[in-house]
Amino acid sequence: MKYLFVICFLFLSLTSAVNAQSFKYHTVKKGETVFSISQSYSIDEEDIYKYNPDARQGIGINEKLVIPIENNATSSNTSVQFKEHKVKKKETLYSLSREYNVSVDDIKRYNKHLYSSELQMGEVLQIPVGQIPSTVLPKKETTVAPKPSAVSQNFKTREHIVLPKETKYGIARKYGMTLTELNELNPKVEVLQPGMMIRVGTNVLEDEPVIITDDRFRFYEVKPQETLYSLSQRFGVSQDSLRRLNPALDEGLKFGMVLKVPAREGEDIENDSDFEVQPGTANTLVDLSTSLSNRSKTKEIVLLLPYHLNMVQEDSLQTYRKAIMDERVLRISLDFYSGVLMAVEKAKKLGISTNLRVFDTKREASEIQSIIYSNNFDNVDAVIGPLMKDVTETTASLLQNKNVPVINPLSNREMKGYTNLVQSRPNEEYMQEKMVDYIARNASGKNVIVVADGKSYTIKNKIMNAIPSARAANPSDNYIAESKLAEMLKPGENWVILESESINLVSSVTAALNRLARAHNIKLFTTNKNNSYESDIVSNNHLGKLQMHYPSVDKEYDTAKTKDFIEDYEKKYKIQPNQYAIRGYDLTLDVLLRLASSQNLYESFEKFPGYTEYYESKFHYMPKPNGGYLNDAIYILKLNEDLTISEANDL
Repeated sequence: MKYLFVICFLFLSLTSAVNAQSFKYHTVKKGETVFSISQSYSIDEEDIYKYNPDARQGIGINEKLVIPIENNATSSNTSVQFKEHKVKKKETLYSLSREYNVSVDDIKRYNKHLYSSELQMGEVLQIPVGQIPSTVLPKKETTVAPKPSAVSQNFKTREHIVLPKETKYGIARKYGMTLTELNELNPKVEVLQPGMMIRVGTNVLEDEPVIITDDRFRFYEVKPQETLYSLSQRFGVSQDSLRRLNPALDEGLKFGMVLKVPAREGEDIENDSDFEVQPGTANTLVDLSTSLSNRSKTKEIVLLLPYHLNMVQEDSLQTYRKAIMDERVLRISLDFYSGVLMAVEKAKKLGISTNLRVFDTKREASEIQSIIYSNNFDNVDAVIGPLMKDVTETTASLLQNKNVPVINPLSNREMKGYTNLVQSRPNEEYMQEKMVDYIARNASGKNVIVVADGKSYTIKNKIMNAIPSARAANPSDNYIAESKLAEMLKPGENWVILESESINLVSSVTAALNRLARAHNIKLFTTNKNNSYESDIVSNNHLGKLQMHYPSVDKEYDTAKTKDFIEDYEKKYKIQPNQYAIRGYDLTLDVLLRLASSQNLYESFEKFPGYTEYYESKFHYMPKPNGGYLNDAIYILKLNEDLTISEANDL
């Protein structure tokens, strides 16, 4: 009954439209850059590089560039009303956009001088307050060069729009500059405000290979005569750790450089001007429902899932009913979709209107191409789906030039670095690294024993490197003698880390540890709770007695807190929601709340540095080094002796 109800929604949701694209030539003028040209046409730099690949090596005066111009069907005679606004002290484009509920780009569109100069106190702006046409018009091709400082004559510069909670320390570090250099480039800027445009260097640092997940790190400005050795001694970390936290150190340490460093216990940071607290941390829970500033515009969401609706058209509904029961991916899609519908209804109660378009991908990349080429995706705020890695990558590649975020809901496989690809589920390698980090940070005073088979040598090496005091117990033919484990146990707390996908090894080790736990304090850990732990020959009672710790994307939902949701779901679908239905609800509601609290999904990642959390999942998106975004929020869960599951540590 539930699946048939969902199918009815699918037929009602499928829609189509037409998309058009045109181009023009732009002749490069003296002083223009790819960045300034992209701003003139309200497009991304990558849009220019896509049609002019040689521009990555630089552009010259009088060179012709191909510029993509979007053509929309919106009528050009839509009336636009304006309100004059006299700029007050400390006001920014960002604050004005919030005050009048328009985008920063729309303000610039009708005040073209703002594309090349900063907002000035006392000037009068024309603020659009009526219905704004969606056609993107090219901006006036002029640039106003800022007054050069001594610094700007020595190296190339570009513009940077200040984001909420950004600081001079953080911006200087991002572009590999000193604070002195940043201040000299912007002599009139005393206090940063969101939306303000400042000058910065062009040496953008890559994301750190170490992902910081807590608030124990600070920004520190290097003083004269300091060395990498003296800094490592001051902060109690190795020089290699400082280099990992600060890739710019590969080019050498210099006076005035801004570094990310760990705060030592007892150090008075608040009263030390050398330090600045890192803005925003992943440890802060954010309730987006209290920050809904962009509810007026209907959110355009596209859902791409494999439904195989052609089976209904070519055969009978009875055949499709049988396919639902036989094909796991189809059942997952329908369960996920039911959760999406629940999230759309919840968002509606919060005043968020959603236009949900649903397409059947049939699990084929060719079908994705057909969907995108035959429908209009210009105004789409987010695409949720597809499920599979290869089909998701195809979708992201086709929509990258439109900058439409494509959110994969379930796959934990590593994906290509498309700038618009958002992975909502961390991959297994990342989860293993976070589990190793958790164990290493809490292993002091514990007797750590690593049991890993031959196929798990990579994670075994990572554990041994992270915990030098750990000892290895090497199995032979997926077996290890209980007497060998007993010899390695010590008085006090023993932590055993089990790494294997062999059912026989997992079963024998957990059974042996369960018997040894009668006389010893033993806790079991694993970085990968794979299917072996679900086998009937592995006792849950053993795992519970050993308080097994493991990483997970989802937690056990609280029945009391989800009572209303479960009742509404049962009323609608005559069945309790499973993990895929709840995942569909959590993910979709998070996307809609982010869109309603920011101008777009990408801005929400910067604007709200904390994590969001719903019934089973939480989300904290960080840029990936190779492009795109990854949700790095996971749980460290513990199986209790009564077989309930609780959070051991919330990363």
